[in-house]
Amino acid sequence: MRKIALVAAASAAALTLAACSEATEDSAEVTAENAAADTEANMEAAGDTVESGAEEAAMEAEAAMQDETMDEAAVD
Repeated sequence: MRKIALVAAASAAALTLAACSEATEDSAEVTAENAAADTEANMEAAGDTVESGAEEAAMEAEAAMQDETMDEAAVD
């Protein structure tokens, strides 16, 4: 009788661990997907910032080369 109870308890523990592992895998997948989405958004924002800075630097360089103000360079 003791062996049967022990086997039943071991089986229940194994099933619990298997279910827990599946839930953990699902959670890890969701976390990885969220991290990828955040990374993509941050990279896009960084790209926009770099592009904006490059445009401003080009405008400042043009203004300096042509001895203009920034407003005059923006019109060109």
